[in-house]
Amino acid sequence: MSDDLFAVARTVHHTSAGLVDLPILYYDASNVIALFDADRRGAERLLEGTELEPAIVHGDRALVGVSFYEYRHTTVGIYDEVGTAIFARRRGDRGLLPGLAELLIDPRKRHVGAWVVDLPVTTEAACAAGRDLWGYPKFVTAIDFTLHGRAVRSAVRDPDGGADICELLGTMGPGVPIPGPSLMTFSHLDGALVRTHVDVRAPSRLHARGEVRLRVGASTHRMAENLRVLGLHGATPRALVVTTHFQSLLHAGTRA
Repeated sequence: MSDDLFAVARTVHHTSAGLVDLPILYYDASNVIALFDADRRGAERLLEGTELEPAIVHGDRALVGVSFYEYRHTTVGIYDEVGTAIFARRRGDRGLLPGLAELLIDPRKRHVGAWVVDLPVTTEAACAAGRDLWGYPKFVTAIDFTLHGRAVRSAVRDPDGGADICELLGTMGPGVPIPGPSLMTFSHLDGALVRTHVDVRAPSRLHARGEVRLRVGASTHRMAENLRVLGLHGATPRALVVTTHFQSLLHAGTRA
């Protein structure tokens, strides 16, 4: 794959599951991002001790994303992933642009990022890299991912068995083409706040909510409990961003 996106210098890093070259290259994936108006007090509760506060709020609601990935070709193997993230900024930081507008600028210039609450994956290698190199709250479990046109279904299984952690299911409304947004994430590693840039190339569509719902199962897993704290059981997304042509570079993190 010789094009400009992937023509970058890479360095070797050690993880508990072996060596990983950074940035990690994602050549081919599908992605569904469901954007929710979550409970603001719940978001503030999950951000306690992080130095962060919800960044995109209106009244008693705060913007949260639940992202579903099917990675078909990457430099850390084939795997699926689901992430819950609160759009956040440092306490008292007003940012550069209001609301969602800041998510459209270069991630290296943003004050608003995605605090990763939970990040299940389907392989040990992906889990070790995320936990060891970025401090992401990863765990290994089974994940279902199906995307056919506007119909989506993705479920996260409880690694201890029993009821599912969550399921996104339904048919999206009409969509319009948009460029896939690049990302900036926040996490904690070795007691320090870390920001990480993800350069994304992904021709996408912004869809109306349609009949899509997020169901939180009867699981007592931490991720299910966190989704309940955010008030997302039975929630309808504000909108969805969807692509079947996701490519990205996941860079090493830096102290925020």
